[in-house]
Amino acid sequence: MRLQLAKQLLDRQIVDSDGRLVGRVDDIAFAVDEEGYPYVEFLLTGQGALGQRIGGRVGRLLVAVADRFVDRPPVPPLRIPLAQIARVDSAVRLRCPVADLPPSPVESWLRRHLIDRIPGADRASG
Repeated sequence: MRLQLAKQLLDRQIVDSDGRLVGRVDDIAFAVDEEGYPYVEFLLTGQGALGQRIGGRVGRLLVAVADRFVDRPPVPPLRIPLAQIARVDSAVRLRCPVADLPPSPVESWLRRHLIDRIPGADRASG
């Protein structure tokens, strides 16, 4: 059976177990087993992963923008292990809530340096 991963996974929305949007599948990370067969290890999401996939001038711009909003560039993509994927239909559905995934470095930087400085931001509902 031939599987076309680009068609099946890339650019699909990623939805957590509570129905919240996590992002889109921007790239795929492969590994190789003991017998030399490749397999999907992680789905990658984030501007850095998308920029590297697109390449060229636009891709470099996406990576540069993402790197601007972190304390230690380059921005690593969010790596979602294949074991966290419940199913793939119109979206990639996860087995876990987004809170169980590592936080996005860009979102963390924006929260610390922008959102948390807005008066009353600590009282906003999540």
